[in-house]
Amino acid sequence: MKILRCKADAEDIVQDTFLKWLSAEKTHIQNTKAYLIKSVTNNALSHLASLKTKKEECLDSFHIPEIFLKLKESDFAHLDLEAELSKALAIVHHKLEPLEKAVYLLKEALGFEYEDLQKLFDKKQEHCRQLFSRAKKKIEEGTSKFSIELSRTPNMLDSFKKACTLGNASDLITELKNDIATSIRKKF
Repeated sequence: MKILRCKADAEDIVQDTFLKWLSAEKTHIQNTKAYLIKSVTNNALSHLASLKTKKEECLDSFHIPEIFLKLKESDFAHLDLEAELSKALAIVHHKLEPLEKAVYLLKEALGFEYEDLQKLFDKKQEHCRQLFSRAKKKIEEGTSKFSIELSRTPNMLDSFKKACTLGNASDLITELKNDIATSIRKKF
């Protein structure tokens, strides 16, 4: 339970380990308790690695720039697009640092120019270009180095939709700046 944080998975791992132990050659086992504990631990860690691989494969197969292209042509009348957008924003939250995310969303989805980004985030245009390029590579390559809370996704989704449909990006910019500030506070 401490490793998996899921009662059902923990029970399955224990049951699988026990079934393997029943059919195992017990002559080479010197300490049954230690053997079972180590086996359960190894199986739990293998299970976590398998889940992580499946999660990354799922995230990597989702093409975010295509969603933004659909978004620019849509009026949010179609529910599937909203679900896809929500998933895309969750992936962007998961894969990018807050400043990368802010530059990426504003540039890729809303068409902000680097001059505008420079003024908004008080960063040089070259730095904004590099942030955008780095973010684009992370999204395309599927690398995931940062863990960002996904609980902010609903607020971000609403402000993102408002920016796209009404052309008013002020709420989205406020959300992105708050996310950056929160990230900086957590580092210190």
